[in-house]
Amino acid sequence: MEIGIFLPIGNNGWLISENAPQYKPTFELNKEITLKAEQHGLDFVLTMIKLRGFGGKTEFWDHNLESFTLMAGLAAATSKIKLFATAATLVMPPAIVARMASTIDSISGGRFGVNLVTGWQKPEYEQMGMWPGDEFFGTRYGYLEEYAQVLRDLWETGSCDLKGEHFTMNDCKLSPQPQADMKIICAGSSDAGMEFSAKHADYNFCFGKGVNTPQAFKANPERLMEATAKTGRDVKTYALFMIIADETDEAARAKWEHYKAGADQEALEWLGLQAASDTKSGKDTNVRQMSDPVSAVNINMGTLVGSYETVARMLDEVAEVPGTGGVLLTFDDFVKGVDDFGTRIQPLMKSRNPVKLAETA
Repeated sequence: MEIGIFLPIGNNGWLISENAPQYKPTFELNKEITLKAEQHGLDFVLTMIKLRGFGGKTEFWDHNLESFTLMAGLAAATSKIKLFATAATLVMPPAIVARMASTIDSISGGRFGVNLVTGWQKPEYEQMGMWPGDEFFGTRYGYLEEYAQVLRDLWETGSCDLKGEHFTMNDCKLSPQPQADMKIICAGSSDAGMEFSAKHADYNFCFGKGVNTPQAFKANPERLMEATAKTGRDVKTYALFMIIADETDEAARAKWEHYKAGADQEALEWLGLQAASDTKSGKDTNVRQMSDPVSAVNINMGTLVGSYETVARMLDEVAEVPGTGGVLLTFDDFVKGVDDFGTRIQPLMKSRNPVKLAETA
């Protein structure tokens, strides 16, 4: 099972809590985390794109770096780990994204890929005068299909002449082309999102579900396998989990309860309002889960809370779900968390042994 890290490109990572570590995103922080992940033999890192935060007392995600430029810097600072940036497809033309990706492919020596998102938080784009109207909620995957076709044409042939509903390309050129097969990630989990992933993506990542229920997400890879049976493509599911680990189950649980007690209610209310703005039938189930009040303090991602041994066992249970290719991990404290994962959790995982560690200087 592959292991990836969802880097904290936004302030405070993925904990919307006054009791969680409070920090701003910096290149140095993300470089430190990525180098540690590479040292411990992890497979990839991924950055999101967020253009407007949720506010509240913690100013959650009000402070963000940009995904492609950050990953270009990390590409130059690393040697083995794979890197994925996220394209905000509403505001980044596909021909430009194709060229940026080809550039980072050159910097990284073929270790780069792209995560495509349609955009679900209207104020991110409305603030720039670039929201196409609420009807986009119902047509976004048609837009994304054409977008992905432009990327594939340019990366694979160096030319695109697509005449579509959303994009008109006139003998568009790209050179140099990527040296490695460019991988695409999509996080869509609606029916339309699954259909898109089955046709165009290499990986589909979904939210894990619940606290200490490592296999509760299994409906997602089941649905994806049904969709890929129609397309004949091999697309794996990557599940998103937060790790909150300590020496004992009790100590880890105490941290989790402390974070929940400090939930930033004002920021969570903003999240709920934005998630509810999509009233179309194709609304993404990932977005619905994010705004669920059950444990919104970490956007309701699957959460594994326990001792290092307990977390290792639960991650092995994740690996047993058919169709699962890996996990995407977040931590309450990223620097310590990645080190603890590499030295205390990973060695106990049956699904990760043996792991060839990167050479260290």
